[in-house]
Amino acid sequence: MLKRSPQETHSNVAALEDLVSLADYSFMDTLNCDPEANATGSEHSPRQVFSGHYVPVKPTPMENPEYVAHSQSLFRELGFADSLAQSDDFVRMFSGDLSHVPEPMRKVGWACGYALSIYGNEFTQQCPFQTGNGYGDGRAISVLEAVINGQRWEMQLKGAGRTPYCRGADGRAVLRSSVREFLAQEHMNALGVPTSRSLSLNVSKTETVRRPWYAEGSRSMDPDVLISEPVAISTRVASSFIRVGQIELFSRRARRNEHPGAMEELEKIVLHLIDREYNGVIDQTLPTAEKAVLLAKEFRSRLTSLVANWIRVGYCQGNFNSDNCAAGGFTLDYGPFGFCDAFDPHYQPWTGGGQHFSFLNQPMAAERNFYSFCSALKPLLAKHTDCLRQLDEIQRDFPRVMQEQMEAMWAAKLGLDAFHPDLFSELATLMMQTPVDYTIFFRELSSLPDDIEPLRKSFYGGRTYVADPEGLDQRWTAWLTKWQSLTEHRSREELSSQMKHANPKYSLKEWFLVPAYQQAASGNYAMLRELQQVMTQPYAEQSERVEKKYYRLKPLELFGVGGASHLSCSS
Repeated sequence: MLKRSPQETHSNVAALEDLVSLADYSFMDTLNCDPEANATGSEHSPRQVFSGHYVPVKPTPMENPEYVAHSQSLFRELGFADSLAQSDDFVRMFSGDLSHVPEPMRKVGWACGYALSIYGNEFTQQCPFQTGNGYGDGRAISVLEAVINGQRWEMQLKGAGRTPYCRGADGRAVLRSSVREFLAQEHMNALGVPTSRSLSLNVSKTETVRRPWYAEGSRSMDPDVLISEPVAISTRVASSFIRVGQIELFSRRARRNEHPGAMEELEKIVLHLIDREYNGVIDQTLPTAEKAVLLAKEFRSRLTSLVANWIRVGYCQGNFNSDNCAAGGFTLDYGPFGFCDAFDPHYQPWTGGGQHFSFLNQPMAAERNFYSFCSALKPLLAKHTDCLRQLDEIQRDFPRVMQEQMEAMWAAKLGLDAFHPDLFSELATLMMQTPVDYTIFFRELSSLPDDIEPLRKSFYGGRTYVADPEGLDQRWTAWLTKWQSLTEHRSREELSSQMKHANPKYSLKEWFLVPAYQQAASGNYAMLRELQQVMTQPYAEQSERVEKKYYRLKPLELFGVGGASHLSCSS
């Protein structure tokens, strides 16, 4: 996503009426509506959607909404006054009630279908009709597109009620998962990782739903209790919400010739994607086939950079299916995500994810999503053999480009001029055997320690090793000496500064989130707002109190605890 520095904007949106002149609904105005849709948006039951790019859906308002939080940084970028977030009209709209929005803003939102590929393999059985025509935005409804300071933003309510894609669910999100997503998007943006953004978070004072979750202290892998939780709606913002899975859906229909306009709908969604996400990068005067080739190349660049950044900051997406992969190349869908504590290449926060979506397997998962993306473009290139050949080359080159991004990232974290395979291999082994806290280790290394003592702050093994059977102390010292010899030509001040820009001090660990959303459920938002403040300055040296509270090892008793170390799909 494109980002603007706050100083480029000024507050000029102080009331909902001020958004009227900025509204521009390009998705609904330029793409195809489902011809079987109800124009009033009364689409709240599961059904198959056979064609069209979207279904008009009226969100289901939350009962008695209450403001919880908003993103001050995004408000500054958009030129929104902070007071707007708590105004009655704003809270009403972004809690799902569009009935009073000022015209010509629209009283109906839209939801989209998409296909599902898991690790590059198409699936349709997740759709209740076994056809793939009932899979899509089950509880996410976009309600506004606006062009602000030359940038197009789409605003989408998560938890806004049932859509045709709800698959029988209630369409709601709970406060727990909404707090997680709100804070994670704020944190990732501050980390410099491309992401959808958080606009606002509201909760219902009276409406609750029941969800399976973990009992206090439970070590079960699966939720073991049913709890009643407050309903919440978070508003996430992006340049678009077009997913790889959306391109796949229209490609599948074109490939199978499922209806007369299938090929046209595929071309329209691809061109719309280019206009929304790659405008200024891809020449709009080129034929579609040539645009598609350039699109694949640019998406490859963004996707490889994104995944390298995920690993740089210790983030694991958990469920990196094609429907959770934004075609604009940014982070989307904060469900079963997590930031790793003790370094583990196979770290996987989601109990249903398996190793194929684990921490250091994310480059391969990205490659599989890229394969799905390229395959989805091919019907548009069927009559253009040269373009097909170029697309195949771009796809085949993904592993090389991904490896280059990874090596550059590891070199930056270690303050090296170039990646050093042997040094990194020994480090990875030591980090697992000790083990070390991923965030704390690299931040301590960024202070250029003379010996291994400062690094022990990151060691879960403590200050001593039992009989030191593998001579870990000596091996750490030898590794540090080798690293120092490779970096000694650099100015210490310059090297430390560069490394601290690559290695954040603060990371949004799940065990920080648990008490924040637990307290929020009882109406106490103090910890949520404190986390927001701390985690939007992840590279900064903050107060001694903050450091003591958030720059520390995960308590050993929390390892293996459901909700703090692993989770089922957060809802």
